[in-house]
Amino acid sequence: MIDEISLTNFKGFKSATVPLSDLTILSGLNSSGKSTLLQALGLLRQSSDAGFLDEGEWLLNGPFVELGVGSDVLHEDNDTQEMGIGLVENREKTFWKVGYDRQGDVLRPIDPYAYKPTGVLFSDKFQFLRADRLSPQTTSAKSRHAVSRNGSIGAKGEYAAHFLALRRDTSVAAQLRYPGASETTPGLLSQVNAWMQEFSPGVRVDVHDVAGTDFVRLSFAFGTGLHESNEYRPTNVGFGLAYSLPIVVACLATNPGGLVLLENPEAHLHPQGQMAMGRLVAAAAAAGTQVVVETHSDHLLNGVRLAVKQHAIRAEAVRLHFFKRDLTLRQSTYVSPTVLQSGKLSFWPEGFFDQWDRALLDLVD
Repeated sequence: MIDEISLTNFKGFKSATVPLSDLTILSGLNSSGKSTLLQALGLLRQSSDAGFLDEGEWLLNGPFVELGVGSDVLHEDNDTQEMGIGLVENREKTFWKVGYDRQGDVLRPIDPYAYKPTGVLFSDKFQFLRADRLSPQTTSAKSRHAVSRNGSIGAKGEYAAHFLALRRDTSVAAQLRYPGASETTPGLLSQVNAWMQEFSPGVRVDVHDVAGTDFVRLSFAFGTGLHESNEYRPTNVGFGLAYSLPIVVACLATNPGGLVLLENPEAHLHPQGQMAMGRLVAAAAAAGTQVVVETHSDHLLNGVRLAVKQHAIRAEAVRLHFFKRDLTLRQSTYVSPTVLQSGKLSFWPEGFFDQWDRALLDLVD
């Protein structure tokens, strides 16, 4: 598990060290710096996958993040032309740094071959799902390289259907099985369907090969037995179902000891579904997968808090970080309220999921 990440002269951070836990929730106003942590991790992973990191280079634009050019990632109030990303894992710190070349507006390696990419971030038990996931499609492409070899569902969830088709009968860890679901149906597809019904009661997902092609097709039906509907294409059901499916697959299918990074997993979901998403990410973390979530959803947070109160996850296994941009210092800062065993927070920072209370005060004034 990654215990902390440190950033130097990287985007909105001049210098910061942010502790992580089994489940880490990143929140804050837009452009406050919360996305930067996930971007730093995605940057390292795509640099490693492309062979850049072995030579001390960073690939700024790839499948996980698209950061632009050197000047886009160098902190504007820097004292040096060097920037770095550090990780602490199992008490061992690894730090990758590069230098900024102003003339070419590019990044240059400083310590080639200094640190080899090792640890969970570079393993085959890794998923990164971007906020701009793939919209509902009538068919989905197969990728034997991504799915069969790397166990990936794609940064935009583009291979989730193929992943589900290949691993539909793979047993899901007991801690992740939907509460109340039959003990005789531990397979991935069955458990995906059980969790998806939190988002749309009665929904059933299935996946089919498109004969003679390298494509698969998702279908959605509603109800059971004699009352089951026809199968519908993803484009003809609620947007949130297809958009949340890769999140559910990633949480249920990533083996213990893995790492799942999620940007806005609550997108396009009803508040009930957002609460369920909070319980799901808590269950994944409790089962042994490290999960880092960027979210704007107080409902997702409440799902996690209820999971703590109901002893589905240990309170100390959850970390909350609320980010703000300090306009005077021209850098991002954060505070970290603690989740208590009761599900309450140790303190409630101003601006931290308090919009409902503020609006209610205005309405009753």
